[in-house]
Amino acid sequence: MLALIIGCAGSGKSAYAEAFIQRLAKERIYLATMEARDPESVLRIQRHREQRSGAGFDTLECGHGLDRLRLPVGTAVLLEDLSNLLANELYGRKGGGAAAVRRGLDHLLENCGHLVVVSNEVFSDGEEYTVETQRYMQELALLNRELAERADLVVEVICGLPNVLKGELS
Repeated sequence: MLALIIGCAGSGKSAYAEAFIQRLAKERIYLATMEARDPESVLRIQRHREQRSGAGFDTLECGHGLDRLRLPVGTAVLLEDLSNLLANELYGRKGGGAAAVRRGLDHLLENCGHLVVVSNEVFSDGEEYTVETQRYMQELALLNRELAERADLVVEVICGLPNVLKGELS
């Protein structure tokens, strides 16, 4: 099963995705994509670690190159999150661009029993951004659409509440 969980910053999408995948499988891998680059990201990483503490996840820190990961076949994987992964691949020294993200997602889909992808919803704020930020947001929107098309389930989380856009919660 492929599930895409989207929402704005602070919407509760991460907590929702963690609870959702716990219902799918007993053995779970939390694939953390955020790289600690500044004090704010260090705090966010720590907050997410605390949130999932005791939740039965094996955590892999992998900010790029998902197509090279070796995971047990059939594993349930929570990818947290696509937004950070794309930024790492577009702007990081080791990044391979959006094509690397797509290869990584394909690799995970071929090897996972369940894949739950968390991503940010973009373009709803009506703000104007720099050309480079617009490029990033357009690429993320395209990745979200591509995943939504392939997904069995698409859920937008608003204020911690799930709004099913595709599929059914079981």
